[in-house]
Amino acid sequence: MNMRSTRSTVTFSNPFTLSGYPGDLPAGDYEVLVEEELLQGLSFEAYRRTATYLTVRGGGRHAGRSELRAISDSDLKEALGRDAALSQTNNHSEAALSPQEDRT
Repeated sequence: MNMRSTRSTVTFSNPFTLSGYPGDLPAGDYEVLVEEELLQGLSFEAYRRTATYLTVRGGGRHAGRSELRAISDSDLKEALGRDAALSQTNNHSEAALSPQEDRT
């Protein structure tokens, strides 16, 4: 069975949660690992996703450790969507105005 792994980085601007895991994760950059297997018997090369993991760095007494958390592609997209919506909301709030701006 031929397998391949790809890595990418996603950025969360706000603390976020993942379905199936307790607690909030801090804003920041997270590495995503996607594992895929080659589909056999086709006249062209194609892969099927078998797993997606989010690399979470430990904090506090677990600093320096990393954990691969299994996550579905749809859960990751939902978390990124919530983060983008929250960032957009925060950018349009009164609190986001700089002290130099005068709205009168």
